[in-house]
Amino acid sequence: MPTYVLLISWTEQGVKSAKATVERAQYSQQLAQRMGGNLSTLYWTLGSYDIVGVAEMPDDESVTALAVAIASQGNVRTETLRAFSADEMERILQQVP
Repeated sequence: MPTYVLLISWTEQGVKSAKATVERAQYSQQLAQRMGGNLSTLYWTLGSYDIVGVAEMPDDESVTALAVAIASQGNVRTETLRAFSADEMERILQQVP
């Protein structure tokens, strides 16, 4: 399954309800599983983003639906990056002329 990095920032609403962040994260992990994927790693971070997650989802559409579902609750904004393993990068580089 493709791997994605989720960069997550709290909204003002999310900051006001920060004590519920772990519960919200667990819900997001369950949601990813119901969508056929796995939100395997979540870290709360310092800096520009409040949370960084790693998800394996079936495809770009699935991870987009997951990000929209999470953001639609109003507590966070998300940015999604497609990540490539070393093996995937090797296959990509083989296509470079």
